[in-house]
Amino acid sequence: MEDRGLKIEDRSLRAEDPGLKTGDLGKSVPRSSIFPLRSSTLFLLGLVYLVLFPLFYRDSKYILGVVTTASMLSVISLGVWVTFAIGRSNISQGAFALIGGYTTAILSVRYGVPFWICFPLSGGVAALVGALIGWPILRLRGVYFAMITLSLTEATRLAFLNGGEFTRGGTGIVDIPRPGAISLAGVTLIPEFKGSDPLPFYYLAAFLLILTLICLRRLSTSRLGWIFKSLRQNEALASSIGINVAKYRVMAYAICCFIGGLGGSFFAVFQQNIYPSTYTVTDSIYFMLYCFLGGLDYLFGPVAGAFLLIVSFELLHSVQTYQTMIYAVIMITFMLWLPNGILSLRLKRKRSIK
Repeated sequence: MEDRGLKIEDRSLRAEDPGLKTGDLGKSVPRSSIFPLRSSTLFLLGLVYLVLFPLFYRDSKYILGVVTTASMLSVISLGVWVTFAIGRSNISQGAFALIGGYTTAILSVRYGVPFWICFPLSGGVAALVGALIGWPILRLRGVYFAMITLSLTEATRLAFLNGGEFTRGGTGIVDIPRPGAISLAGVTLIPEFKGSDPLPFYYLAAFLLILTLICLRRLSTSRLGWIFKSLRQNEALASSIGINVAKYRVMAYAICCFIGGLGGSFFAVFQQNIYPSTYTVTDSIYFMLYCFLGGLDYLFGPVAGAFLLIVSFELLHSVQTYQTMIYAVIMITFMLWLPNGILSLRLKRKRSIK
Protein backbone atom coordinates (compact mmCIF):
# COMPACT_ATOMS: atom_id res chain seq x y z
CA MET A 1 0.00 0.00 0.00
CA GLU A 2 1.30 3.47 -0.82
CA ASP A 3 0.58 5.97 1.93
CA ARG A 4 -0.56 9.39 0.76
CA GLY A 5 -1.97 12.43 2.42
CA LEU A 6 0.84 14.75 3.59
CA LYS A 7 0.74 18.00 1.60
CA ILE A 8 4.01 19.55 0.49
CA GLU A 9 3.98 23.17 -0.56
CA ASP A 10 7.61 23.36 -1.77
CA ARG A 11 7.45 22.20 -5.39
CA SER A 12 11.21 22.34 -5.72
CA LEU A 13 11.56 19.32 -3.39
CA ARG A 14 12.61 16.09 -5.08
CA ALA A 15 11.92 12.72 -3.47
CA GLU A 16 14.89 10.37 -3.60
CA ASP A 17 12.79 7.40 -2.49
CA PRO A 18 10.89 5.98 -5.50
CA GLY A 19 8.16 4.73 -3.12
CA LEU A 20 7.35 8.27 -2.00
CA LYS A 21 6.33 10.72 -4.73
CA THR A 22 5.85 14.32 -3.77
CA GLY A 23 3.29 14.79 -6.48
CA ASP A 24 1.07 12.14 -4.93
CA LEU A 25 1.34 13.17 -1.29
CA GLY A 26 -1.60 15.55 -1.43
CA LYS A 27 -4.02 12.84 -2.50
CA SER A 28 -6.25 11.09 -0.01
CA VAL A 29 -6.03 7.46 1.03
CA PRO A 30 -9.08 5.33 0.19
CA ARG A 31 -11.21 4.66 3.25
CA SER A 32 -11.07 0.90 2.69
CA SER A 33 -7.27 0.89 3.03
CA ILE A 34 -7.56 1.90 6.68
CA PHE A 35 -10.90 0.54 7.85
CA PRO A 36 -12.19 -1.91 5.20
CA LEU A 37 -15.69 -2.38 6.65
CA ARG A 38 -18.93 -0.75 5.56
CA SER A 39 -21.07 1.21 8.00
CA SER A 40 -23.84 -1.42 7.82
CA THR A 41 -21.33 -4.17 8.64
CA LEU A 42 -19.99 -2.18 11.58
CA PHE A 43 -23.52 -1.62 12.85
CA LEU A 44 -24.32 -5.34 12.73
CA LEU A 45 -21.05 -6.24 14.43
CA GLY A 46 -21.72 -3.67 17.14
CA LEU A 47 -25.26 -4.99 17.65
CA VAL A 48 -24.04 -8.55 18.08
CA TYR A 49 -21.08 -7.51 20.23
CA LEU A 50 -22.93 -5.20 22.61
CA VAL A 51 -26.46 -6.64 22.72
CA LEU A 52 -27.00 -10.13 21.32
CA PHE A 53 -23.84 -11.88 22.49
CA PRO A 54 -24.00 -10.82 26.18
CA LEU A 55 -27.76 -11.48 26.15
CA PHE A 56 -27.38 -15.11 25.04
CA TYR A 57 -24.25 -15.90 27.06
CA ARG A 58 -24.81 -13.85 30.19
CA ASP A 59 -24.76 -17.03 32.33
CA SER A 60 -21.58 -18.42 30.76
CA LYS A 61 -18.64 -16.97 32.68
CA TYR A 62 -16.15 -18.88 30.56
CA ILE A 63 -17.35 -17.61 27.16
CA LEU A 64 -17.76 -14.03 28.39
CA GLY A 65 -14.31 -14.25 29.95
CA VAL A 66 -12.74 -15.36 26.67
CA VAL A 67 -14.36 -12.52 24.70
CA THR A 68 -13.46 -9.98 27.41
CA THR A 69 -9.85 -11.13 27.27
CA ALA A 70 -9.84 -10.96 23.46
CA SER A 71 -11.29 -7.44 23.58
CA MET A 72 -8.61 -6.09 25.91
CA LEU A 73 -5.78 -7.88 24.13
CA SER A 74 -7.08 -6.19 20.98
CA VAL A 75 -6.84 -2.82 22.75
CA ILE A 76 -3.23 -3.47 23.79
CA SER A 77 -2.36 -4.63 20.25
CA LEU A 78 -3.86 -1.45 18.78
CA GLY A 79 -1.11 0.40 20.63
CA VAL A 80 1.48 -1.69 18.78
CA TRP A 81 -0.31 -0.78 15.53
CA VAL A 82 0.51 2.89 16.22
CA THR A 83 4.24 2.17 16.29
CA PHE A 84 3.95 0.21 13.05
CA ALA A 85 2.48 3.41 11.59
CA ILE A 86 5.90 5.08 12.01
CA GLY A 87 7.79 2.08 10.66
CA ARG A 88 8.96 0.48 13.92
CA SER A 89 8.51 -3.16 14.95
CA ASN A 90 7.69 -2.91 18.65
CA ILE A 91 8.18 -5.95 20.91
CA SER A 92 8.00 -4.07 24.20
CA GLN A 93 4.25 -3.72 24.72
CA GLY A 94 4.26 -6.39 27.41
CA ALA A 95 6.62 -4.22 29.47
CA PHE A 96 4.21 -1.28 29.53
CA ALA A 97 1.21 -3.50 30.23
CA LEU A 98 3.20 -4.74 33.23
CA ILE A 99 3.97 -1.16 34.30
CA GLY A 100 0.30 -0.22 34.04
CA GLY A 101 -0.79 -3.29 35.96
CA TYR A 102 1.67 -2.73 38.80
CA THR A 103 0.79 0.96 38.98
CA THR A 104 -2.87 0.09 39.55
CA ALA A 105 -2.01 -2.73 41.97
CA ILE A 106 0.34 -0.62 44.12
CA LEU A 107 -1.90 2.43 44.23
CA SER A 108 -5.08 0.49 45.01
CA VAL A 109 -3.69 -2.09 47.46
CA ARG A 110 -1.06 -0.03 49.25
CA TYR A 111 -2.66 3.42 49.18
CA GLY A 112 -6.36 2.66 48.67
CA VAL A 113 -6.72 4.73 45.49
CA PRO A 114 -9.97 3.91 43.58
CA PHE A 115 -9.64 2.05 40.29
CA TRP A 116 -11.19 4.88 38.26
CA ILE A 117 -8.28 7.11 39.31
CA CYS A 118 -5.66 4.37 39.02
CA PHE A 119 -6.80 3.53 35.49
CA PRO A 120 -5.80 6.76 33.70
CA LEU A 121 -2.77 7.17 35.99
CA SER A 122 -1.52 3.76 34.92
CA GLY A 123 -1.69 4.79 31.28
CA GLY A 124 0.03 8.08 32.10
CA VAL A 125 2.88 6.42 34.00
CA ALA A 126 3.43 3.93 31.17
CA ALA A 127 3.40 6.76 28.60
CA LEU A 128 5.89 8.81 30.64
CA VAL A 129 8.27 5.88 31.02
CA GLY A 130 7.84 5.09 27.32
CA ALA A 131 8.64 8.66 26.29
CA LEU A 132 11.80 8.75 28.44
CA ILE A 133 13.02 5.40 27.13
CA GLY A 134 11.80 6.00 23.60
CA TRP A 135 13.77 9.22 23.05
CA PRO A 136 17.15 7.41 22.75
CA ILE A 137 16.06 3.98 21.45
CA LEU A 138 13.83 5.30 18.65
CA ARG A 139 16.98 6.43 16.88
CA LEU A 140 17.47 2.78 16.02
CA ARG A 141 15.70 1.12 13.10
CA GLY A 142 14.80 -2.30 11.82
CA VAL A 143 16.02 -5.36 13.68
CA TYR A 144 18.11 -3.25 16.08
CA PHE A 145 15.05 -1.46 17.43
CA ALA A 146 13.09 -4.72 17.58
CA MET A 147 15.84 -6.45 19.59
CA ILE A 148 16.22 -3.64 22.11
CA THR A 149 12.45 -3.48 22.69
CA LEU A 150 12.44 -7.24 23.19
CA SER A 151 15.17 -6.82 25.81
CA LEU A 152 13.14 -4.04 27.41
CA THR A 153 10.27 -6.45 28.14
CA GLU A 154 12.59 -8.86 29.94
CA ALA A 155 14.35 -6.02 31.79
CA THR A 156 11.01 -4.73 33.08
CA ARG A 157 10.02 -8.19 34.27
CA LEU A 158 13.31 -8.54 36.17
CA ALA A 159 12.92 -5.07 37.67
CA PHE A 160 9.55 -5.95 39.18
CA LEU A 161 10.84 -9.37 40.24
CA ASN A 162 13.62 -7.71 42.23
CA GLY A 163 11.53 -4.79 43.49
CA GLY A 164 11.57 -6.03 47.08
CA GLU A 165 8.68 -5.15 49.35
CA PHE A 166 7.49 -2.42 46.98
CA THR A 167 6.48 -4.90 44.26
CA ARG A 168 6.50 -7.98 46.55
CA GLY A 169 8.88 -9.77 44.22
CA GLY A 170 7.91 -13.15 42.82
CA THR A 171 4.85 -13.46 45.07
CA GLY A 172 3.22 -10.57 43.20
CA ILE A 173 0.34 -8.44 44.41
CA VAL A 174 -2.96 -10.20 45.03
CA ASP A 175 -6.47 -9.31 46.22
CA ILE A 176 -6.59 -6.19 44.08
CA PRO A 177 -9.96 -4.51 44.77
CA ARG A 178 -12.55 -4.43 42.02
CA PRO A 179 -13.84 -1.13 40.58
CA GLY A 180 -16.30 0.69 42.81
CA ALA A 181 -19.42 2.64 41.86
CA ILE A 182 -19.35 6.11 40.31
CA SER A 183 -22.14 8.46 41.39
CA LEU A 184 -23.00 12.01 40.46
CA ALA A 185 -25.56 14.07 42.41
CA GLY A 186 -26.90 10.92 44.00
CA VAL A 187 -27.29 9.15 40.64
CA THR A 188 -25.23 6.00 40.09
CA LEU A 189 -23.56 6.29 36.70
CA ILE A 190 -21.52 3.09 36.95
CA PRO A 191 -22.52 0.39 39.46
CA GLU A 192 -20.02 -1.39 41.66
CA PHE A 193 -18.35 -4.45 40.13
CA LYS A 194 -19.57 -7.09 42.57
CA GLY A 195 -18.46 -10.68 43.05
CA SER A 196 -17.55 -12.76 40.04
CA ASP A 197 -20.17 -11.35 37.64
CA PRO A 198 -18.38 -11.15 34.24
CA LEU A 199 -20.83 -8.77 32.55
CA PRO A 200 -19.49 -5.49 34.01
CA PHE A 201 -15.97 -6.31 32.84
CA TYR A 202 -17.34 -7.43 29.46
CA TYR A 203 -19.03 -4.08 28.89
CA LEU A 204 -16.03 -2.15 30.21
CA ALA A 205 -13.74 -4.01 27.80
CA ALA A 206 -16.20 -3.46 24.94
CA PHE A 207 -16.41 0.26 25.71
CA LEU A 208 -12.61 0.59 25.83
CA LEU A 209 -12.19 -1.30 22.55
CA ILE A 210 -14.76 0.82 20.72
CA LEU A 211 -13.35 4.03 22.20
CA THR A 212 -9.80 3.07 21.20
CA LEU A 213 -10.91 2.28 17.64
CA ILE A 214 -12.70 5.62 17.35
CA CYS A 215 -9.72 7.57 18.71
CA LEU A 216 -7.19 5.81 16.51
CA ARG A 217 -9.46 6.15 13.49
CA ARG A 218 -9.55 9.88 14.12
CA LEU A 219 -5.79 9.92 14.66
CA SER A 220 -5.02 8.01 11.46
CA THR A 221 -7.00 10.49 9.32
CA SER A 222 -5.72 13.62 11.07
CA ARG A 223 -2.62 15.66 10.26
CA LEU A 224 -0.75 13.80 13.01
CA GLY A 225 -1.65 10.48 11.40
CA TRP A 226 -0.33 11.61 8.04
CA ILE A 227 2.92 12.70 9.68
CA PHE A 228 3.26 9.24 11.23
CA LYS A 229 2.76 7.66 7.80
CA SER A 230 5.36 9.96 6.25
CA LEU A 231 7.88 8.80 8.88
CA ARG A 232 7.24 5.20 7.89
CA GLN A 233 7.91 5.89 4.23
CA ASN A 234 10.91 8.22 4.37
CA GLU A 235 12.17 9.94 7.53
CA ALA A 236 14.80 11.91 5.60
CA LEU A 237 12.17 13.38 3.28
CA ALA A 238 9.89 14.19 6.22
CA SER A 239 12.76 15.93 8.01
CA SER A 240 13.61 17.93 4.87
CA ILE A 241 10.17 19.60 4.89
CA GLY A 242 10.47 20.70 8.51
CA ILE A 243 8.94 17.78 10.45
CA ASN A 244 10.54 17.18 13.84
CA VAL A 245 11.11 13.47 13.31
CA ALA A 246 12.39 12.73 16.84
CA LYS A 247 9.41 14.43 18.49
CA TYR A 248 6.79 12.60 16.46
CA ARG A 249 8.51 9.25 16.89
CA VAL A 250 8.42 9.68 20.66
CA MET A 251 4.81 10.86 20.48
CA ALA A 252 3.73 7.71 18.62
CA TYR A 253 5.63 5.49 21.04
CA ALA A 254 4.10 7.27 24.06
CA ILE A 255 0.59 6.72 22.65
CA CYS A 256 1.43 3.04 22.23
CA CYS A 257 2.70 2.81 25.83
CA PHE A 258 -0.35 4.67 27.18
CA ILE A 259 -2.70 2.14 25.58
CA GLY A 260 -0.56 -0.72 26.90
CA GLY A 261 -0.68 0.73 30.41
CA LEU A 262 -4.48 0.92 30.28
CA GLY A 263 -4.68 -2.71 29.20
CA GLY A 264 -2.38 -3.80 32.01
CA SER A 265 -4.46 -1.86 34.53
CA PHE A 266 -7.65 -3.54 33.33
CA PHE A 267 -6.24 -7.05 33.57
CA ALA A 268 -4.84 -6.36 37.06
CA VAL A 269 -8.34 -5.73 38.45
CA PHE A 270 -10.00 -8.29 36.17
CA GLN A 271 -7.77 -11.09 37.48
CA GLN A 272 -7.29 -9.40 40.90
CA ASN A 273 -3.57 -10.17 40.87
CA ILE A 274 -0.38 -9.37 39.03
CA TYR A 275 3.04 -11.03 38.98
CA PRO A 276 6.34 -10.23 37.23
CA SER A 277 5.62 -13.17 34.92
CA THR A 278 2.16 -11.91 33.97
CA TYR A 279 3.62 -10.32 30.82
CA THR A 280 6.73 -11.80 29.23
CA VAL A 281 8.55 -11.57 25.92
CA THR A 282 6.10 -14.13 24.55
CA ASP A 283 3.17 -11.81 25.27
CA SER A 284 4.93 -8.91 23.54
CA ILE A 285 5.48 -11.11 20.48
CA TYR A 286 1.81 -12.10 20.48
CA PHE A 287 0.74 -8.44 20.58
CA MET A 288 2.82 -7.90 17.45
CA LEU A 289 1.54 -11.08 15.77
CA TYR A 290 -2.07 -9.99 16.21
CA CYS A 291 -1.26 -6.94 14.08
CA PHE A 292 0.50 -9.01 11.42
CA LEU A 293 -2.27 -11.58 11.22
CA GLY A 294 -5.08 -9.04 10.89
CA GLY A 295 -3.15 -6.73 8.58
CA LEU A 296 -0.78 -3.86 9.35
CA ASP A 297 -2.49 -1.59 6.82
CA TYR A 298 -5.85 -1.82 8.57
CA LEU A 299 -6.92 -0.27 11.85
CA PHE A 300 -9.23 -3.22 12.48
CA GLY A 301 -6.36 -5.63 11.82
CA PRO A 302 -5.18 -6.11 15.44
CA VAL A 303 -8.79 -6.76 16.51
CA ALA A 304 -9.36 -9.39 13.82
CA GLY A 305 -6.01 -11.04 14.56
CA ALA A 306 -6.52 -11.11 18.33
CA PHE A 307 -10.04 -12.53 18.18
CA LEU A 308 -9.10 -15.17 15.61
CA LEU A 309 -6.05 -16.46 17.48
CA ILE A 310 -7.56 -16.34 20.97
CA VAL A 311 -10.85 -17.99 19.98
CA SER A 312 -9.08 -20.65 17.89
CA PHE A 313 -6.72 -21.38 20.79
CA GLU A 314 -9.69 -21.90 23.13
CA LEU A 315 -11.47 -24.13 20.59
CA LEU A 316 -8.40 -26.36 20.43
CA HIS A 317 -8.66 -27.26 24.12
CA SER A 318 -10.33 -30.54 23.14
CA VAL A 319 -7.09 -31.66 21.46
CA GLN A 320 -4.87 -30.46 24.26
CA THR A 321 -1.94 -32.73 23.37
CA TYR A 322 -1.56 -31.18 19.93
CA GLN A 323 -3.01 -27.76 20.77
CA THR A 324 0.18 -25.75 20.46
CA MET A 325 1.27 -27.52 17.26
CA ILE A 326 -2.08 -27.00 15.51
CA TYR A 327 -2.15 -23.40 16.70
CA ALA A 328 1.32 -22.82 15.24
CA VAL A 329 0.37 -24.44 11.91
CA ILE A 330 -2.73 -22.23 11.62
CA MET A 331 -0.68 -19.12 12.37
CA ILE A 332 2.11 -20.00 9.90
CA THR A 333 -0.45 -20.85 7.20
CA PHE A 334 -2.07 -17.44 7.51
CA MET A 335 1.32 -15.72 7.44
CA LEU A 336 2.37 -17.55 4.26
CA TRP A 337 -0.86 -17.31 2.27
CA LEU A 338 -2.05 -13.94 3.56
CA PRO A 339 1.10 -11.86 4.12
CA ASN A 340 -0.98 -8.66 4.13
CA GLY A 341 -3.37 -9.98 6.79
CA ILE A 342 -6.83 -11.48 6.92
CA LEU A 343 -8.53 -8.22 6.04
CA SER A 344 -6.68 -8.09 2.70
CA LEU A 345 -9.07 -10.82 1.50
CA ARG A 346 -11.84 -8.27 1.06
CA LEU A 347 -9.73 -6.01 -1.12
CA LYS A 348 -8.56 -8.97 -3.23
CA ARG A 349 -12.17 -10.05 -3.73
CA LYS A 350 -13.19 -6.55 -4.84
CA ARG A 351 -10.34 -6.37 -7.33
CA SER A 352 -11.18 -9.78 -8.80
CA ILE A 353 -14.81 -8.68 -9.30
CA LYS A 354 -13.69 -5.56 -11.11
